[in-house]
Amino acid sequence: MTEPTNIDHFLDTEGLDSDREKEIGQHIGYRYDVNLLPDYERLTPFLKQYLEVMGWDDLNWLEDVHMGYEEHRAAVFDRNINGWVTVPEDIELPDNQQDRDMIARELLIKFQMSDRHPMVVLNKAYRKF
Repeated sequence: MTEPTNIDHFLDTEGLDSDREKEIGQHIGYRYDVNLLPDYERLTPFLKQYLEVMGWDDLNWLEDVHMGYEEHRAAVFDRNINGWVTVPEDIELPDNQQDRDMIARELLIKFQMSDRHPMVVLNKAYRKF
């Protein structure tokens, strides 16, 4: 990685450094800010059980999943469908971003495992066996 030439280096699309960042068109935040790494003391009970079942020591592919906003509603981005999944309005979100991110990770997993996920429909439509 080269040293930034201006203070807006990471804001400009020209400032994308890694091949992966160029491919997805955005920065991988936790590469630059250690504060974006998950605090494992804030895992939800579901995520604790998920890690146990999977036999993982860390959140692996979920580390860069964060709570965001889509049309002024809390949402989490699902790369599989390339779109935002809004958080149900009845879920009360904590003030702490780390806790919000844990909820986002949990909701993403639950949505991806649900029968409502578009990949399930595609699987049923195109499965050969």
